[in-house]
Amino acid sequence: MPLTITEALLHAREEKLPGDSPTLDAQVLLADVMRQQRAWLLAHPEAELINKQEADWADKLKRLASGEPLPYIIGHWEFFGLDFKVTPDVLIPRPETELLVETALGWLKEYPGKRRIVDVGTGSGCIAVSLAVNVISSGRTSVRPYTKAYFSPEIVAVDISEKALEVAQENAKAHKVDERIYFVQSDLLEAVEGPYDLICGNLPYIPSSKLPALEVYKHEPKLALDGGAEGLDLIERLLKDAGRVLNAGGLMLLEIEDGQRESALGLAEEVFSGAQSEVLADLAGKPRLLRIQT
Repeated sequence: MPLTITEALLHAREEKLPGDSPTLDAQVLLADVMRQQRAWLLAHPEAELINKQEADWADKLKRLASGEPLPYIIGHWEFFGLDFKVTPDVLIPRPETELLVETALGWLKEYPGKRRIVDVGTGSGCIAVSLAVNVISSGRTSVRPYTKAYFSPEIVAVDISEKALEVAQENAKAHKVDERIYFVQSDLLEAVEGPYDLICGNLPYIPSSKLPALEVYKHEPKLALDGGAEGLDLIERLLKDAGRVLNAGGLMLLEIEDGQRESALGLAEEVFSGAQSEVLADLAGKPRLLRIQT
């Protein structure tokens, strides 16, 4: 007899899945296997897995139980209300990074004439694509699909990883903004010429010594995680080169680790002595976003 949804989720409970939300993870995984919405699963507990779904469920449940991240198993993840393809070549988008996008959109709304943007370390392209989808000519924000009537900001998405750029380009194409984003393989800003109004990025910021103890280190790309001895190696390099391409009156937004507030501010004030520098807190109240207004 084929497995029902109730029976499949019972098997998942018996696996004692890792993580903070094993029940939710199992439901999301099963919904993906069955090509249904999670709400549909909950409303149809008696529905049966058909064709090869049972074998697919067994395989993916085993991977989830082993600690493999759910987004890599299903191959996509939501960020800023959009669905993004993810692979082990890119960092999984995190909700705390939405603060960067929200802050950028607020600034772009305040300054509608400033539309030249560089996303450094783009990874899956979640920041660049979210900005491209949400910026329209009036400076207001919208989550409507892009049309030719919309204003086209010039967005450059940079990454040192060729494979990451391939994923980012697929995501841009999926959200119909691929003609509005230029993808450049570069070590930070080395291959980028300015000037630009907004530089943003979620660069590696975890101190090297902390990585081995973290679960993310087992599965996500080290290149996207390792920030050097103090976690600020790439951020410092970017700050020291940013003045070359950042317009006067421009903005920099860089995600940081919650323990780096003072050191990140110190770097910002050293490099941009006349700028307004601050660190914004995320929804959990943790220092998360370095904001530099030149």
